[in-house]
Amino acid sequence: MELTNIASYLTSFLTFAGVYAVLALGLNMQWGFTGQFNIGIAGFFAVGAYTSAILTTPSSPAYLGGFGMPFLVGLLGAIIASTVLGLIVGLITARLRTDYLAIASIGIAEMVRLFVKNEDWLTNGVRGIAGIDRPLAGTVLDSGFAYLVIVALFVAGVYFLVERAYASPWGRVLRAIRENEPATAAAGKSIAGFRLQAFVLGSAIMGLGGGLYAHFFGFLSPEAFMPLYGTFLVWVMLIAGGSGNNRGAILGAIVVWGVWSGTDLLTGLLPSEHATQAAALRVLLIGVLLQVILVLRPEGILPEKPPKLIARKR
Repeated sequence: MELTNIASYLTSFLTFAGVYAVLALGLNMQWGFTGQFNIGIAGFFAVGAYTSAILTTPSSPAYLGGFGMPFLVGLLGAIIASTVLGLIVGLITARLRTDYLAIASIGIAEMVRLFVKNEDWLTNGVRGIAGIDRPLAGTVLDSGFAYLVIVALFVAGVYFLVERAYASPWGRVLRAIRENEPATAAAGKSIAGFRLQAFVLGSAIMGLGGGLYAHFFGFLSPEAFMPLYGTFLVWVMLIAGGSGNNRGAILGAIVVWGVWSGTDLLTGLLPSEHATQAAALRVLLIGVLLQVILVLRPEGILPEKPPKLIARKR
């Protein structure tokens, strides 16, 4: 029984880490590649999760649903919905820089969360959406390990596509914008256009992460998309792993989620009278970890290494 419990815990841990790895890869597309300071990750995360849940859940009088679509259709809907939201937000904020973009993005994320919380006809409000099935539900392959494999395949697919984009001429333009925007504009590149493209693609990836989360957890509520869980942790993962490095984003997700899960176990050992302080203690420990990384290794565990240019043979 103990081995079974350990295996179940590791499966759940790696699945959650995989979902967060997808979110970190989406943020890396925006911040690591282009330097866009998006603090509204939770908004795209929530849109992807709720869209997939609405498309795939059975009929319910409590909220919009009953479409009964397959798992992949739900994920596709999550990507499309997050892409549309990213396009709208990007068109509004494409010319904003650093702190202005941060303020705008976190405001939009809170608007999304409050919309999800208050529009009962669409999302069932604070009562949430339950009964979100995994893709292999009702079959002999319906297990946590099978869904872990599915999440791992999506992480690998997103990593492959994002890594190819990073090494492409398009990715080089994004890095040029991040490092020296005036020089890039002088070279004839559309700064706003490239920023918008990176922002929309990153938002689409975050929506995919939301869809994967919905089908793994099986229940959605507005509390799951608080800034702490949907934004702060993702930023810590990317900074700790290595901003601009896709492998660092994945490694950071695993390491930070391990620390977060470990602090849950540690705070569970506290006396009952201190149980209410456990959540604050966990945030404090994550904050201390972030400060240590910024001081000792500001470039992250895996620093960014731009791809080498291969000289053409004449």
